[in-house]
Amino acid sequence: MRVIAKRTLREFWEQGFESAETPLTEWYNMMLKASWATPQELKTDIRTASILKGGRVVFNIGGNKYRIIVAIRYTQQIAWVRFVGTHAQYDKVDAETI
Repeated sequence: MRVIAKRTLREFWEQGFESAETPLTEWYNMMLKASWATPQELKTDIRTASILKGGRVVFNIGGNKYRIIVAIRYTQQIAWVRFVGTHAQYDKVDAETI
C-alpha cells in the first residue's frame, strides 16, 4: 500500500514526541507491505484497528499511546494520513471528518 505521507509522521515526532519515531516508522513499514482489498481484511490482520465510515481507519500505535487516522482507498491501495497524535489529542478531533 502507498502511504501519503511519511512527512506527516516525521513532523509529529519532531515536535517533541521522539518516543513516537520507532512505532510510527514500524507502522509505516508495515503499511508499505500491506495489501488489503476490504476493511474486513484489514481488521482480520490488525484486530486493534477501528474501521470507521468513509474509508477511515484508526490505528493504535505504541501501546495505544499514539493514534493515526488514515483514509484508505482499497481499490487503489492508497492510505492518506489524516491525523497523527497522542491519545489525548485524538480525543479532541472528529475521526470521521478530519
